[in-house]
Amino acid sequence: MTHCTLRAAAQAHGLRIGAAAAPQFVACEPEYGATLAREFSLLTPENAMKAGPIHPEPDRYEFGPADALVAFAARADMAVRGHTLVWHQQLPAWALAEDRGPRQWRALLEEHITTVAGHFAGAVMAWDVVNEAVADDGTLRDTPWLRALGPEYLDQAFRLAHAADPQARLFYNDYGAEGLGAKSDAVYALARGLLERHVPLHGVGLQMHIAVNGCPPLEDVAANMARLAGLGLEVQITELDVRLPVPVTAAALEQQARVYRDILDVCLAAPRCTALVLWGFTDRHSWVPTFFRGWDEALLFDRDYRPKPAYQALLVRLQKQKESARAPGA
Repeated sequence: MTHCTLRAAAQAHGLRIGAAAAPQFVACEPEYGATLAREFSLLTPENAMKAGPIHPEPDRYEFGPADALVAFAARADMAVRGHTLVWHQQLPAWALAEDRGPRQWRALLEEHITTVAGHFAGAVMAWDVVNEAVADDGTLRDTPWLRALGPEYLDQAFRLAHAADPQARLFYNDYGAEGLGAKSDAVYALARGLLERHVPLHGVGLQMHIAVNGCPPLEDVAANMARLAGLGLEVQITELDVRLPVPVTAAALEQQARVYRDILDVCLAAPRCTALVLWGFTDRHSWVPTFFRGWDEALLFDRDYRPKPAYQALLVRLQKQKESARAPGA
């Protein structure tokens, strides 16, 4: 079996494979950019498009870092997933410092989405329009947006994004809703409600930040993807990483490889799973050890950009699936 790249192997299945990326590493680490461009066909700005970094003052936007990533993606023939227009975290400090009434919050929502989505119109394939609006118990999360505007802010956000960039695919994105349960039921109901109100929604993003021993049952993930597809929606795995307890052993790396492979299998078998995106790609620049004490090495490449067993597992599975599809009588 000849070696190829993940992006080439995934393309044969009509699947985009992507990674979150940061502009400072693209600019300063040649191997970072080279690996990103070689192996992935889809780029998600990890932080550069979030409200705090991109809208640091009421009358000022800082588009430079995000523009640099979009330009890099264009040179590498990569699509871009915009992330994210509405989130309760990483809001700029000035937005929270003022005593705003509903009218002011609505004006901020409209101005921010119109400006940001409009700036990138034509350059972004898809947007995570609203991120993490559902709490773990299935209720709407208590956020400044909900408190000021009520549940209608969700409809407003998607309509504003569509008006600013009618060509972009619009997604609702969340964590902990990959399998079956109260939260995924609520996300499904939210998506169905948006569609029933003729709100422009095209897909649901399932983040999948998981521990190696904490993957939801695969049959539940498949059933959840199937019911979302039944609404006519795309499903994308948007922020996948599989963290390991430290110290990391060879056995743990092999277990991690099996988890990555199994998640890929579910996506490939799902009727409308169109992308698999990792939250980073090298352990050198992973968020995991900072946010999960005692865990690390969650990605496909080690700190020296060497492919790990998880990379090989994905590549081999994609190549085998391709060969099987081409076999006589298949």
